[in-house]
Amino acid sequence: MKNKKELVAISSVVAGVILTTTKFIVGVLTGSMGILSEAVHSLLDLAAAVMTFFAVKVGDKPADEDHNYGHGKIESISALIETGLLFITGFWIIYESVHKLIVGDIEVKATWYAFVVVVLSMIIDISRSRALKKIAKETNSQALEADALHFSSDILSSGVVLLGLVFILFGIRGADTIAAMGVSIFVFLAAYRLGKKTIDVLVDGTPSGVLEKIKEIVKKIDYIIDIERIRVRHLGSNLSIELIIVVNHKLSIDKVHEISQNIEVEIKKEIKEADIVINIKPVKSNDETIVESIRALALKNGFSVHDVIVDNLDNKQYISYDLELPDDLTIKEAHDIATNFEKSIKNEVEDNTELNSHIEPLKKHAILSSNITKEEQKRVKDAISEIDKTIEEICEPHNILIRRIEEKLFVSFHCLAQHNISLEKIHDITMKFEYLLKEKVSEIKRVVIHVESKE
Repeated sequence: MKNKKELVAISSVVAGVILTTTKFIVGVLTGSMGILSEAVHSLLDLAAAVMTFFAVKVGDKPADEDHNYGHGKIESISALIETGLLFITGFWIIYESVHKLIVGDIEVKATWYAFVVVVLSMIIDISRSRALKKIAKETNSQALEADALHFSSDILSSGVVLLGLVFILFGIRGADTIAAMGVSIFVFLAAYRLGKKTIDVLVDGTPSGVLEKIKEIVKKIDYIIDIERIRVRHLGSNLSIELIIVVNHKLSIDKVHEISQNIEVEIKKEIKEADIVINIKPVKSNDETIVESIRALALKNGFSVHDVIVDNLDNKQYISYDLELPDDLTIKEAHDIATNFEKSIKNEVEDNTELNSHIEPLKKHAILSSNITKEEQKRVKDAISEIDKTIEEICEPHNILIRRIEEKLFVSFHCLAQHNISLEKIHDITMKFEYLLKEKVSEIKRVVIHVESKE
């Protein structure tokens, strides 16, 4: 892409040299103010083309320690200088044209080579303008776009000069000088369009229609509550896009990261040259319960809570919960974490709230277990069978697995329950089953019961 930009820029320099030289020679030979004004116009275009070449070369350098956002704005500076050159060209043409009319020095020869050079100029201008516009669009280069605008204005102004030469053939005096003044109008229009766009870029103006397009893209992405802010500005040939996105604070870090990636992917499908920075702002939803808030706070801090119970008594609120922390922490480290977590909860709840946490060790690594003897298996299975007969709500224990870890037994099994029993009731039943099983087999440390719906 860089080579494309440099090649089309250097080709513009070559075209500028040819046009300027030819127009000056023919302008002097014919005495045509229109062609001489075009020669000056082309000379300034040549200077602009040279600037464009260096701007493109420097502007494509990657970001470094001194220029964290890259060197892209050098293209805008080049375009601004080109704007100034266009205005100077316009004023010079008007000055010379008025001077010619006042002093009456308007003798012009409409020779065949005058027509040739103007037509040749238009052909070259059309070719260069198309090539520059194509690469400018592909690379989003403002310097190349400015250069294309120069050549486009040359096409129109050359057309005016050609018309002036035709009038001279019919003996209309002053037509060439008036044509030169017509050229200045096109030059001023080109300068105004280029200058306005360049200044917008340099003062970080928002590109037209881009904000609406980004909003439309982002609103289609799941889990986004709102878009708090979008800022867009040109960054050389790229667009710098900054977003503040509002999401529910209950989302995990992984989910938030996934949302950010989705935003970036979807925007770049539509705006390939985008350089995107996304800031995620977590907020609490209006209908969020205290239990949900506590769990969300735990996730934010990188751990989990369970069995969160909230109750009220005598105008006071009581919250208890089990806090899961890595088993390799010391009691002091675990207590400090629990204390800080309590402080964060108190910022979310009423002042008259009492907190009580139970810290549970969470195994960070896989545990090596071993098989048990046939006698131990039979004892545990018999105990499960006996308890199953006393609890009507669940039945048919199966997939029974019993393992030994150090001196303790770990038991898991599946069972069936009626599909219309509430989750809370099933939980109480399994807790009761676990308690009774531990009573019968004292070596059991943990029981995991997976309940399946029975139609």
